[in-house]
Amino acid sequence: MSDILKTEFAGAIFKNPVVLASGTCGFGAEFNESFDISLLGGICAKGLTLLPREGNRGIRAWETASGLLNSVGLENPGVEAFVRNELAWLRTVDVNVIVNLGGHSVDDYVRGAEALNSADFDLLELNISCPNVKEGGMNFGVKTEVARKVVREVRSVCRHPMVVKLSPNAEDVVSVAVACEDEGADGVSLVNTFLGMAIDIDARKPVFNNVYAGLSGPAIKPVALRMVHQAAKALSIPVMGIGGITTWKDALEFIMAGASVIQVGTANFIRPSIALDIIKGMETWLGNNGVRRVADIRGIV
Repeated sequence: MSDILKTEFAGAIFKNPVVLASGTCGFGAEFNESFDISLLGGICAKGLTLLPREGNRGIRAWETASGLLNSVGLENPGVEAFVRNELAWLRTVDVNVIVNLGGHSVDDYVRGAEALNSADFDLLELNISCPNVKEGGMNFGVKTEVARKVVREVRSVCRHPMVVKLSPNAEDVVSVAVACEDEGADGVSLVNTFLGMAIDIDARKPVFNNVYAGLSGPAIKPVALRMVHQAAKALSIPVMGIGGITTWKDALEFIMAGASVIQVGTANFIRPSIALDIIKGMETWLGNNGVRRVADIRGIV
């Protein structure tokens, strides 16, 4: 692989700008059985919380037209078990490691970040799409001032470069992105899943126990692309683009819209090695069009 796809994000050098998104690739080991994950730019590990979580009961995934609804509920082993049992193996692979951290209170986030401070990984992705249990269940990433508070508190203790993962369900995603930059974020990633719903007409009730669920996949791509473009224009910190990326053409669109790195999520369920097709296709297009490095087309739209 040539250096044509080499890129930098918040001080970390990526051999290419393609990262597997959190929640779609576990902690990497299973995917490595299908293909060599060291060929990727990075892997964003399954979302963690300070303490282990069992996740939601009932149906957790539901296919829709060009998309997927999920209500997994952040099932995970907790920060301590991840560091003890998963991270050491990930560090043996030549790939950038991004750790995704969620929480249900500001204290959860702060304590989680502190527990990860001594761990060896490249970037912390702060998932602010989690519900704030102490404030009635509204997601931290929906209101600008609430997002500002959690980013400020975590930034004050976090020793890793910090990327904030933004919710498309925010009242104003650009204002939230700017607030994250103001409070010291080293980058943002967007978008997380959209809020959706499915109904079982035979049972005459919602498919999911929690009624609503997160929509991802190709169906959300045009809206995600628009939000990435808007955020990239408003920020001086780098952007990771997420949302329905399935092909190398999709990836190039996000980069032209301003993303430095892109994440592939739901497409991994179509074929675990689909990211390799995206990498190869991007490299071929750049070479065929006389583009010397991927950064030369970043944000050109």
